[in-house]
Amino acid sequence: MNYTCSVFLSKVLVRTARRRDGAESFSFLTVTDTGLPFSDQLDTITSALENVTEREGAPVLVRVFLSDPAGQSDAVRSRIGLDCPLSIIGQPPLSGAGIAVLVWCRKGAQVSRLSDRMHKVESDGTCEFWYTGGVGADGDSFAQTVGLLDSLSAELRREGLTLQDNCARTWLFVKDIDSNYQGVVEGRNKVFDDHNLTTDTHFIASTGIQGFTGNPQSNVMLDAVSVCGPDVNQRYLYGITHLNRTSEYGVRFERGVVVESPKVDRVYISGTASIDNKGRIMYEGDIVRQTERMLENVEVLLSEAGCGFSQVGMMIVYLRNRTDYEAVKRIMDSRFADCPRVIVHAPVCRPGWLVEMECVAIL
Repeated sequence: MNYTCSVFLSKVLVRTARRRDGAESFSFLTVTDTGLPFSDQLDTITSALENVTEREGAPVLVRVFLSDPAGQSDAVRSRIGLDCPLSIIGQPPLSGAGIAVLVWCRKGAQVSRLSDRMHKVESDGTCEFWYTGGVGADGDSFAQTVGLLDSLSAELRREGLTLQDNCARTWLFVKDIDSNYQGVVEGRNKVFDDHNLTTDTHFIASTGIQGFTGNPQSNVMLDAVSVCGPDVNQRYLYGITHLNRTSEYGVRFERGVVVESPKVDRVYISGTASIDNKGRIMYEGDIVRQTERMLENVEVLLSEAGCGFSQVGMMIVYLRNRTDYEAVKRIMDSRFADCPRVIVHAPVCRPGWLVEMECVAIL
């Protein structure tokens, strides 16, 4: 990324990071007056969202973090009048606000709707297919995970793509993760077996984290991005000095992926926690040291991709315990003063992990 800036727009803080040529940006919109009623917070956020998209270009992803998706999602959908990949998830911003929004924009991008869940984004000579807001409704977390990944696969087949060859990144949001995550793991393993996604081929970069939808029957929500185009390649990141293969402890995802194309490379770092290269949790019970180890692990992955934190355009930090917010915020503020980011309440898949983060970098 070339530079970042922070702008206050009528009770909203907008942090933006842009690509060197200005053609691509990430912005986080957060309410500064957290005492406002939610309806007023939503008004200020949607006004700021309009301002950002007018300035920065076509939105290729809008993700909304809510404190109460059951009570807030319908209002958000009715107010956000953008036909673009839209993801709404119950992960309360720990600033105390009821809503925060990530906006990923590209100037000159062509965004078209293919179905209720799938959008096509054409830019930089490549095509992205964003599957967002896929909500499981029937069965347990295993059945819902299988159903959602099968739905994604079917959408890709209609475009002449496959889960194995084209899917670069997934997000699996899990209700009550301590109870439902094992079903997600087993469901994903089954689908990956069906599609020859193995230790001998590759997996898919991913975040599996707690998140709620507005549907009380839903245990799992899926977002995903798949890519294709001339000379587009996916290169996987392992960080073997600091991290192990996830399959060694029964889970299947890649630690990160670089989507390489002739004009721009995009780096997706999967959900990363305080772990060592044997798969062990580091510094149990110590939020400060876990945060430092998490950042060290991410830095190793970014280095393997050929970049560093200065190329990161956005960060999402997930905390298990709300009481750890101020400690983590101090660390993030001291190291990444202007990088667009949000810290949300979202327990990680193992109770011993207190903090996890993901990020996207542009080369």
